[in-house]
Amino acid sequence: MTESKKITDTRSDKVKRISALDGAHIWHPYASFTPPIAPLPVLRAEGVDIYLEDGRKLIDGMASWWCAIHGYNHPILNEAVDNQIKKMSHVMFGGLTHEPAAELARTLVEITPEPLNRVFFADSGSIAVEVAMKMALQYWLSLGKPGKCRFATVRNGYHGDSFGCMSVCDPINGMHEKFSNVLPPVHFLPAPQLGFSLPVAEDDISGIQELFTAKHQEIAAFIIEPVVQGAGGMRIYNPHYLQTLRRLCDEFNILLIFDEIATGFGRTGELFASHHARVSPDILTLGKAICGGYMTLAATLTTDKISDGISSGDSVLMHGPTFMANPLACAVALASTELLLAGPWQERVKAIEDTLSETLTPLKNLPQVADVRCIGAIGVIEMRQPVDITTAQPVFIEAGVWLRPFGHLIYCMPPYIVSDSQLHQITCAMSDTVNALPLE
Repeated sequence: MTESKKITDTRSDKVKRISALDGAHIWHPYASFTPPIAPLPVLRAEGVDIYLEDGRKLIDGMASWWCAIHGYNHPILNEAVDNQIKKMSHVMFGGLTHEPAAELARTLVEITPEPLNRVFFADSGSIAVEVAMKMALQYWLSLGKPGKCRFATVRNGYHGDSFGCMSVCDPINGMHEKFSNVLPPVHFLPAPQLGFSLPVAEDDISGIQELFTAKHQEIAAFIIEPVVQGAGGMRIYNPHYLQTLRRLCDEFNILLIFDEIATGFGRTGELFASHHARVSPDILTLGKAICGGYMTLAATLTTDKISDGISSGDSVLMHGPTFMANPLACAVALASTELLLAGPWQERVKAIEDTLSETLTPLKNLPQVADVRCIGAIGVIEMRQPVDITTAQPVFIEAGVWLRPFGHLIYCMPPYIVSDSQLHQITCAMSDTVNALPLE
């Protein structure tokens, strides 16, 4: 038996063992316990590449669900983790603090819109949204207005999978329809009209006005993903919608929450999507790319007005994750943010946008394609029919690309360090998959 054959056999045995253990015990996200396609065992990741245990290499067009903006195994981020773990990996945040959290909070305040200058650290995007919702409810309660206890939002939104978050996700087009009968009632408006450059529809404006006129006394806050609606449809809309929303929230005394879990840290071509509209929310949620894909961390930022309102008297914000402000996560988040700000991220994201627009837009002419949308490092193909992942996934893998379509959408959100050749390989795989899918 040759040496290469021994290596192949050993590798094959390892893949089988991992797959067997996984299949016996692990329940994967958004899947039945027995998914239609078995998960691929990963050995390691480097740069924009994922190396599988079976020897294959895939270009990651998803940035690990949009968070690995610097790619994998980055020496600067590795160093931040290594330096911090020698001091402490974790310490409780109740009654204690530490330098990574303090420095990260200062940095987040500096780069986010004014007057956001209070930071509450959470351990996932969903929990950051839960905290934002709690802040809004407790704020009005502290002001003696317990009746302001409902939320408003738009359809096609996605804000997380925990119960509070599910209530403000689209109840029909989202992923949580099965739980609709146990979620608190929420006021839903139609999603903003598609089109970054198209004028805001009069119906969109009048709809906000009518809802607020009728229900402002019970609405605590309006929550929305600015400019790009993520997992609820990858929809891109005119930033002027947010300007109108900000004005009407002020007029009717309603708090405004921007969920930038997916759009923050440069993904749309601005550091934060709200910068497209030049407006600031009362509460902002951040996550995903905050750590460059290294650790689980999120943050909810708010203003003096909100924090002072909640903290008046004996009131405290009733939330406290066990791993809140984990030092390892804070240290790598600070390093990731500094790495982003020090580099030519805007030029990189603009170059990605140009390539995505150039290569994907022609697909709009195909009969099976409903729309193509691109902004920043986001490229979306909306199909007229749902995408069968059992058909699409093998085409991507055969092309050496890792993408994860959902619903009617085939999309990519690659790391910002993706090269031109790698990006073209991603878009070619998307095109090939579109053409491989049945017309009906």
